[in-house]
Amino acid sequence: MRRRELITMLSGFAAWPFAVHAQQAAMPVIGYLGAGSPAPSASVLGIFRQGLAEAGYVESRNVGIEYRFAEGRYDQLPVLAEELVRRQVAMIFANPSPAALAAKAATATIPIVFTAAEDPVRLGLVTNLARPTDNATGVTFQFAELGPKQMGLLRELVPRAARIGFLVNPSNINAADVTKNLTAAGLAMGVQVEAVQASNILDIDAAFASLVRKRADALVVGPDSFFFSRRLQLATLATRHTIPAIYNIREFAEAGGLMSYGTSLAEAYRQAGIYAGRILKGTKPADLPVVQSSKFEFVINLSTARALGLEIPATLLARADEVIE
Repeated sequence: MRRRELITMLSGFAAWPFAVHAQQAAMPVIGYLGAGSPAPSASVLGIFRQGLAEAGYVESRNVGIEYRFAEGRYDQLPVLAEELVRRQVAMIFANPSPAALAAKAATATIPIVFTAAEDPVRLGLVTNLARPTDNATGVTFQFAELGPKQMGLLRELVPRAARIGFLVNPSNINAADVTKNLTAAGLAMGVQVEAVQASNILDIDAAFASLVRKRADALVVGPDSFFFSRRLQLATLATRHTIPAIYNIREFAEAGGLMSYGTSLAEAYRQAGIYAGRILKGTKPADLPVVQSSKFEFVINLSTARALGLEIPATLLARADEVIE
C-alpha cells in the first residue's frame, strides 16, 4: 500500500469517532419542566413517553429528555425554565399550568407543549384553542369546574354531611376560582365549605388538624400538582382521621384515596407525547389545536370505604368506571 493511501485511511479512522459524536449531538433534546417531584410523576411521564414513541421517538434512542422538577416550589419554575432555554432544547414539555406559564415567559421561540387544568386562553398561554398562536399548544383538563360534581358525589355517599372541607394550594394560579366555585356550590346544596390551605408537607398535616377541629364531615381535595405528588400522604391522613375524601385523579384512589372523579390523565399525557413528536418532526405549535380532554373517570376504593366504615350505595357503584377491591 502506498504511503499516501495509508495516511488517508488512518485519517479516516481517526475522524470516525468525531463523526459519531456529531451524530449523537444532533439528537433532539426535549426539556421537561415539571411542578412536581420525580417519583410521583413517573407514571404520567411514562404515558408521555408512550405517546412520544407512537410519533416515532424513543428516549435515548433518537431523542433525549432533560428533566427539571420544582418539587412543589412553584417559585423555582422560572429559574428551571431559564436553564432549559440556555440548554437550547428542541422543545419544552411543561406540566402543569404554572410550569407552562414559566416556560412561556422564558422563551418566545422554543416550541412548548403544555398540560393545563385551566382555560389556556384565559391564562394567556394561547389566544385561540383551534389555532394557537406563537410557540405553545397542548392539552387542557377541566379540573377547575369539577368541584361541584365531586361535592355532589360526596353528598350521595355521606348525605348528612353539613360541613365539607376543601383543601387548596394558595400558590396555585387557580386557587381563588376553584374555591369560589366550590363555595357557591356548597351554598346551593346547603353545605358549609371550610377551605384549608397547604403548599408544603407540614401544611398538609396542619390542614388536617384544622379539619378535625372544625369537625368536617367530608373533604374535597383541589386539583394541584403538589397534591398529586403527595397523594399517598393525603390518602393516609384522610383515612387516619376518618374523613371521607374525593380527589380529581384516579391515581389518588389507587394510592388509597376513597374516591376520585376527573379527567383521565392517561389519554391526556399520551396526546401531549404525540404532539411533542409531531413538533420534533417539524409541525408548528400554531398548526396543532389545543386538545380539550373529555374522558372522565369515576373510581371508588372499596377497601378504603370499609376502613372508614362506609357502605357505598349501589347507585354510586353502578356509575363507577372502576371499583378497587
